[in-house]
Amino acid sequence: MVNSDALRRLPAPFSARMRALPGLDFAAFAAAMEQPPVRAFRVNTGKTTAEALLPLLPFAASPVPFLENAYYAADEKVGGLPAHHAGMFYMQDPSAMCAVAAVGNIAGARVLDLCAAPGGKTTQLSSAVGPDGVVVSNEYVAARCRILQGNVERMGLANVVVTNLSAAALADFYGPYFDLTVLDAPCSGEGMFRKYENAAAEWSEAGVTMCAARQRELLNAAAATVAPGGRLLYSTCTFSVEENEANVADFLTRHPSFSLAPVASAIEAITAPGISAGGRDLSMCRRFYPYLSPGEGQFIALLRRDGGETAKTPRNGTTFAPKAALAAASDFLSENLTGHPAGELVAVRNHLCLCPDLPLPPHGVFTAGVTLGSLVKDRFLPHHHLFSACGGLFLRQTALTDGDARVEKYLAGEEIACDASNGYAAVLYAGAPLGGGKAVNGILKNHYPKGLRARG
Repeated sequence: MVNSDALRRLPAPFSARMRALPGLDFAAFAAAMEQPPVRAFRVNTGKTTAEALLPLLPFAASPVPFLENAYYAADEKVGGLPAHHAGMFYMQDPSAMCAVAAVGNIAGARVLDLCAAPGGKTTQLSSAVGPDGVVVSNEYVAARCRILQGNVERMGLANVVVTNLSAAALADFYGPYFDLTVLDAPCSGEGMFRKYENAAAEWSEAGVTMCAARQRELLNAAAATVAPGGRLLYSTCTFSVEENEANVADFLTRHPSFSLAPVASAIEAITAPGISAGGRDLSMCRRFYPYLSPGEGQFIALLRRDGGETAKTPRNGTTFAPKAALAAASDFLSENLTGHPAGELVAVRNHLCLCPDLPLPPHGVFTAGVTLGSLVKDRFLPHHHLFSACGGLFLRQTALTDGDARVEKYLAGEEIACDASNGYAAVLYAGAPLGGGKAVNGILKNHYPKGLRARG
């Protein structure tokens, strides 16, 4: 029997739509929607291991059986934890993690994350492509792009370029360049009804229609960025056929060089097949229902472009740094780090960045690779991102352990005692780069950014 309390929490037109979906067990769906949302996190293996992280967390965690380095968590209020400040993990719905996991091995790939904020899939993609790959992480809304950039810096990612451009502008600049383009499209959010109380109240059939039209435009732009033989991952966090399978069917009609591809077997096993639309069998699309696997609603379609012509490399549009700034940055790295990280020094928004091997658009770049710092009155001032991404390479380090009173003081922006020799030093928490400062006679002058500091 369907739980009447659950139905009262769902818009009646939405419930009617769900009842009509082929293959859906509506009674099980309604009962699952009455349950609390599922919390999970991914371990940032670029900074730590699960064995090192789990004892630092004040809540129980159990492995997500169908994902690597992912754990269910009982609590999502983690922003004040030192391990979160240090970027040792990222909170994310398990179903959202499955979208990237569905692609399989992408080590060394060139990836475009087209609608990336706040950064969950970008941080996952960064780990998946590894040091030989690169991710262009784009967000059209500037305020959300700054949140995205903050998460890239917190996680210490060195292989990500953050851009603030339209999908059309990226398609015009790069053309068919990427091995994988990810379009996690803005949607009506039906899969988030459990997680966000206002999502159901704001839902409407008109909103579904509007989102579907916008998604078709984004899909057309995304297609233009996929290299021959490359793939396009389309995902939403909604259940509507209009935004999901109908858009995929329309896309395949408009772009006959693309075809559906199977997802990883572990993801196929916990999902329902896609629903036929537009006269097409779309069973290789996958639907995440909360009664089939723990997590919120999600839809994914993995599409492959035919091989053929060779992708063209776009001309680099970046502004290269002045010689004085280049010299200052190079000297700083040589004097303070044990090794010079890979990348090309470029100027981005008054900062110097150590950019991965990737052409940059002439405008709209927020950061490229590791933001090293800036030249101010002939002095090079290191950026927080440098400490977060390369803290383990610093010649001077202040190692803090869990329970050390200096951890709380450092996160509050206070000076702390240190045993490093005079000069710039990285601060490590439980072995993971947390931030930095300048050691002066046994005292570390705090360089943790004011906007990130813990509030008492």
